[in-house]
Amino acid sequence: MRWLGVDIFGIYLLNLVVTVGMFIVLIFRAWIELKHYRMMWAEMEWKRTSQVVGRILRAEKELFSKMDGGDELYQLLCKIFDVNEE
Repeated sequence: MRWLGVDIFGIYLLNLVVTVGMFIVLIFRAWIELKHYRMMWAEMEWKRTSQVVGRILRAEKELFSKMDGGDELYQLLCKIFDVNEE
């Protein structure tokens, strides 16, 4: 059966190609979103860890000063975890 010079099988194949192409694009976009989600999650975990370590470092500053080389260790840990000394 031909209708305007295009048969039904040709329309079916065109529809199949478009559907598969859209599915591939959808999978690619989901993969990119997953990568962004994982990156944001890791950044949030690092920020939370830095905040906790910062509170612990500020609370235990005297303990570090009593140790031999503790001041250098304290400064190094503050720099690593981006702790502001107040």
